[in-house]
Amino acid sequence: MNYQLDEIDKKILDFLVENTRMPFTEIAKQMDVSAGTIHVRVKKMEDAGIILGSSLSIDYGKLDYHFTAFIGILLTKSNRTQEVLKELSVIPNVIEASVISGKYNIFCKVRAKNTDDAKRIIYQIDDIQDVMRTESMISMEEFLSDKNRLINAISI
Repeated sequence: MNYQLDEIDKKILDFLVENTRMPFTEIAKQMDVSAGTIHVRVKKMEDAGIILGSSLSIDYGKLDYHFTAFIGILLTKSNRTQEVLKELSVIPNVIEASVISGKYNIFCKVRAKNTDDAKRIIYQIDDIQDVMRTESMISMEEFLSDKNRLINAISI
């Protein structure tokens, strides 16, 4: 289904990106339209696969997970990528994983409490069958982390 966003859809998305928990009635009031209009528009965007649900932003630092690393994973065989991704998905500290081109087969983002915790996670990744080696890069500071920021730049 090819869905074309219009100005009303874009404004609705702007509100929801800013606060996924904002009630449709509040969005309607600020846009001067009915709550039914908001509900119907959101439903259409969900049906079209534009809106994929809602999510929370969690400050892991406040939960004592202060250590972030990026891990490049080189496999013995690239045809084992899907199996390795399944194994990575079992490790809760692996919060992102992407199949990439270039030096590595997989690149992932890991959250840990400290260096000892990170070492444990990296060893766990190293122990996955067909992982030839890993290379870790420590994040010194997370400057930008907003999966929805592109929507602000999309013009109708």
